[in-house]
Amino acid sequence: MEGKNQECILSGIMSVNGKKVLHMDRNPYYGGESASITPLEDLYKRFKIPGAPPASMGRGRDWNVDLIPKFLMANGQLVKMLLFTEVTRYLDFKVTEGSFVYKGGKIYKVPSTEAEALASSLMGLFEKRRFRKFLVYVANFDENDPRTFEGIDPKKTSMREVYKKFDLGQDVIDFTGHALALYRTDDYLDQPCCETINRIKLYSESLARYGKSPYLYPLYGLGELPQGFARLSAIYGGTYMLNKPIEEIIMQNGKVIGVKSEGEIARCKQLICDPSYVKDRVEKVGQVIRVICILSHPIKNTNDANSCQIIIPQNQVNRKSDIYVCMISSAHNVAAQGKYIAIASTTVETKEPEKEIRPALELLEPIEQKFVSISDLLVPKDLGTESQIFISRTYDATTHFETTCDDIKDIYKRMTGSEFDFEEMKRKKNDIYGED
Repeated sequence: MEGKNQECILSGIMSVNGKKVLHMDRNPYYGGESASITPLEDLYKRFKIPGAPPASMGRGRDWNVDLIPKFLMANGQLVKMLLFTEVTRYLDFKVTEGSFVYKGGKIYKVPSTEAEALASSLMGLFEKRRFRKFLVYVANFDENDPRTFEGIDPKKTSMREVYKKFDLGQDVIDFTGHALALYRTDDYLDQPCCETINRIKLYSESLARYGKSPYLYPLYGLGELPQGFARLSAIYGGTYMLNKPIEEIIMQNGKVIGVKSEGEIARCKQLICDPSYVKDRVEKVGQVIRVICILSHPIKNTNDANSCQIIIPQNQVNRKSDIYVCMISSAHNVAAQGKYIAIASTTVETKEPEKEIRPALELLEPIEQKFVSISDLLVPKDLGTESQIFISRTYDATTHFETTCDDIKDIYKRMTGSEFDFEEMKRKKNDIYGED
């Protein structure tokens, strides 16, 4: 098993499930593309930026820069995985100070309480009343209790019709679908409303836990996550090897039987890896552009937040997919004192990706240094049923982990034949640790 966060999490989960896990990584650090780069000098080298970082950047080792930024939803799947596997023992989180949404060239705070919603300049007074009615409906909605449906069929009624029922205008629809339900495109509008309603519920429940925003971020960066799962795997007898180049995946009758590294073969029944190890078994479905920006100031109009997420809904900038900005700072032990790291990302739609991401960069000016990367989105060509090689998907442009967790649960199901069940994990863990 090799690679980034998905692989690290799965190796932890499989170990808890009593599987024998050997985890190899060609890199000298955990987590593949989801690593945090430190010291700052290494980031300059990685992006081939000539010269050393200027003295104004502070000490190189005060930096831990995530190549791919993701926030965790406080009530989301990854936090549940962390809690159930007790990886939270090794991690410390801070709540992100705010979530913002872009409208007509300006950014507005996504209202996080009823009082904020009523005071928000995102909508007019009557719109607020209708929106409040909609939120009350969502809060009471329970897909197993038809009394909460109010004439909507969660499996049939489209989200577009639900918005119509509550008479919500385009701006409110934009921010509900993209900043609350966290969709990247508008395809969801014509799908059954159940998933969208549950996504808005998740957002509200996550918010309710901490109040400022629904997002959490680990101190010292996301590189802490794979390390936490590595420790978990070790407790259950898993083995980790870093700096192990993978020379060949050994097949027999179309099925994986082992991995060759430095002349030796490690035998296995199943293999989990990221696309970079099996180029012939994946296909490219698009590209993501990410721009890491170092700033010496908080982002304008965010009330000097030391961390935030900004979502630019596609409608607002004539695109098919949203642009995301995720900002963290020295408050998270990822940058030198007084410095901020903002990372803008989006799905590439044209031949000029840097032009596409400009609306986000304009919100960040002045930018002290930027690092641009364009990466291919790779997905497995098959489910791995025959070969028993299970390949994770590349990280998408979203700035939260929910889509990654869907991928983890999907691989788990393909490997074990059963759905991933949090409660089951809890019971297995109690067998080893004893009850809490």
